[in-house]
Amino acid sequence: MYTDMLITFSVLGLATGLFIHGKIRSDLVAIGALLILVITDIITPTEALAGFSNSVVVMIAGLFIVGAGIFNTGLAKMMGNQLLKFGRKDEGRLLVIIMVTVGVFSAFMSNTGTVAVLLPVVMSMAVSLKTSPAKFLIPLAFASSLGGVLTMIGTPPNLVVNDLLKEHGYEPLHFFGFTPIGLVAFITGIIFMAWIGKRMLPNHEHIQQHRYDEHTGQELVGIYNINHLLYLIEVPNTSSIIGKSLIELDLTGRFDVTVISIERKETDGLQLFSNGSHVVVPKTHTTFQPGDRVLVFGQAKALIDAYDLHDLTERTEVKERFLSREFGLTEILIAPQSEFKNKTLRDLHFRKKYRCNVLAINRSGHYILKDAAKQRLRPGDALLVYGKWDDMEILSEMIHDVVVVGNVSQKATSAIAKGKAPIAAAIMLMMLTLMTFERLDPVVSVLLAAFLMIITGCVRSTNDAYRAINWESVLLIAAMLPVATALEKTGGVLVVSETIINILGDYGPYAVLAGFYVLTMTLSQFISNTATAVLFAPIAMATAVSLGVSPYPFVIAVAISASMAFMTPVASPTNALVMNAGGYTFKDFVKIGLVLQLVLTVVMIIAIPFFFPF
Repeated sequence: MYTDMLITFSVLGLATGLFIHGKIRSDLVAIGALLILVITDIITPTEALAGFSNSVVVMIAGLFIVGAGIFNTGLAKMMGNQLLKFGRKDEGRLLVIIMVTVGVFSAFMSNTGTVAVLLPVVMSMAVSLKTSPAKFLIPLAFASSLGGVLTMIGTPPNLVVNDLLKEHGYEPLHFFGFTPIGLVAFITGIIFMAWIGKRMLPNHEHIQQHRYDEHTGQELVGIYNINHLLYLIEVPNTSSIIGKSLIELDLTGRFDVTVISIERKETDGLQLFSNGSHVVVPKTHTTFQPGDRVLVFGQAKALIDAYDLHDLTERTEVKERFLSREFGLTEILIAPQSEFKNKTLRDLHFRKKYRCNVLAINRSGHYILKDAAKQRLRPGDALLVYGKWDDMEILSEMIHDVVVVGNVSQKATSAIAKGKAPIAAAIMLMMLTLMTFERLDPVVSVLLAAFLMIITGCVRSTNDAYRAINWESVLLIAAMLPVATALEKTGGVLVVSETIINILGDYGPYAVLAGFYVLTMTLSQFISNTATAVLFAPIAMATAVSLGVSPYPFVIAVAISASMAFMTPVASPTNALVMNAGGYTFKDFVKIGLVLQLVLTVVMIIAIPFFFPF
């Protein structure tokens, strides 16, 4: 048993050192530590894999999907704009508003759920401020842990110690029994982050730069100044264009007009979920039919006169059809060694091959709108490409001769989810309500919300849902949870705690309280706060009884310190959620979390006996 304990502590120490070093991915380190414990027979394969079926791990994966739906639909941006309005675009004020908001939410619902819901909101807000999300995401995670100690249901350790008091015949705490000491911790944490912690936060400029280089479809329309070249025309029953194909009419060659899309009425079949029409992507042999509404790009007046077409160029109507859930714009750059070099778009059969239209070329700041298809392409040319989102995604994946600007998949997802913010808000509120009133198990509530986000189109597809999950964070937590099992099986936790008691017992209850607080706080950096509370609360109560003092300050100290897990990204799911989103390293959590926890340790050791006397 002693050998197993030594191996467990060695593995935990090695993993911690590698986490801090930061050169190896954290999920690989965690899985490596897990494998060593299995190979050395300290834990069984079943115990090792238990973390992957843990409800917290499944819940984290589901919350990433819920967060994606909130972000894609624009709900995050709307909520972020409200925070910006209250914060008056002042970073310090906003940091306090964010921490207060997440703290209040965390007092009544899952800390992890609160962070997952507000994470895309804060990311969107940071983009609007043109600042790094890293300035806000660690405060977001820390505030959720601080807010959790405000009420009985805010965090599992509170429930653990309350049940323990009840089991041993002591008066249990009421719903707001933790609130006085919780407020002291919460206010201390906010003051620290607002005055000291914010100066220690990293400022990862590369995180925001990636997003700023991308332009929305509306921005690209303005940059290339193509509004005046977009027309929507209707084909009447008497038009001479009816029955003729695009290749036969040669509209591009004769009129320098490109047919972008054709909206055509359904002729048969049930039209249960449509407005009675569908969009046709034009090909060389596509023919026109009566009633077609054709979106064209170019100088279309001569075309209208030549074929007796009706001009319907209301700007709002053109705008709705040009950029939609189905169609969009992006830019592609010609690479230096591209095979496209010195070839025209016609030579490349670009439209036929990729089912997309090149509307304009940006050549060193000069915008070529006329005869773009006849221009010989040069390295560095930026092409304005229009087409179906699905086709542009294929274009971004298949072409090695160009660089697609921005994340087409993300743009497509956002476009398709546009206008569904009320649906996402309803799903989010449903999830929060179910979790608050515990009508369902929290993991079921989250999975239900994630499922609804997918089937309602807030998240475009199952593949997009899988892409939204940060698998590094999920694997990290799943692989580290069994470490608690190893510590308990080998007796490591009990040996350390008894040592602390033997060393500090002669110095009075304050010293023992401090010892329990520091010990619980330290171990909660590596194992779940629930497991830590379960292990230490009974020992703390027995120690208080043997000392002849009230058990309340000791068990309260265990509950509070178990929730104060700030020093590592594996200390809590909320830390893991923000780690990659903020571009943080293990050192960032250690640097800020260590100082915050030292401050809170001093404050709590003084404040706990004040509210819960020995």
